[in-house]
Amino acid sequence: MTNQQLLLDTLVELADNLTEDFDVVELLTVLTDRCVEAFDLRAAGIMLAAPMGAELRVMSSSSATMRDLELYELQAHEGPCLDAYRTSQKVADGDLADASQRWPRFAPAALAAGFRSVNAIPMRLRGATIGALNLFRVDLGAMDDVEVAAAQAFADVATIAILQQQAALDAQVVNRQLNHALESRVTLEQAKGIMAERGVVDLDTAFRRLRTFARNENRRLSDVARDVVDGTLSIPAVAGDS
Repeated sequence: MTNQQLLLDTLVELADNLTEDFDVVELLTVLTDRCVEAFDLRAAGIMLAAPMGAELRVMSSSSATMRDLELYELQAHEGPCLDAYRTSQKVADGDLADASQRWPRFAPAALAAGFRSVNAIPMRLRGATIGALNLFRVDLGAMDDVEVAAAQAFADVATIAILQQQAALDAQVVNRQLNHALESRVTLEQAKGIMAERGVVDLDTAFRRLRTFARNENRRLSDVARDVVDGTLSIPAVAGDS
């Protein structure tokens, strides 16, 4: 198989993994494994930012040695993947033996693990950078421009997939919250009607009594309204008559 065919097959395989309920971990595992094969690497790994902050986490590694090195990179707070993520720019170092000033802790660890050169590709889309792809070789010399462009394309496919999935999940959360709000509003109107009818008061007074009871009992208004509607909370109790 030619290298060009391998690159095309990799893109197709990545795309094939993008089913409606695809597994992010499986997608990233495919990405790291195919990078090793397509770019003649010794190892590849991916770090992604935590959902609620800028902290990176190791998400996929093509080998145990690679995983250990990436974990050390996070502990040392320095290294190519961190630089690519922080700057949103590609990082290339053709000889890790010359990187001791740039990465005084990471470079010796990488060399001790058997690696000699590294590239790091930011995983980004427009203004959002969600992580980085680490690519290591045992030979000297950085990847050429064609290889870097192909690696960036692989990373872009994964980035788009992850962000789209996150957007879909966020939309589902919003929809659930909206549906819950609408249902709660209907229940509240029903509770007001029950209070008004049985307490012989107007709707505004019924609402004030519901709200006052909820506050006094440190409960959510929607929960109090539901209990009034299903009969588990008596009207006199809400009205303060008992």
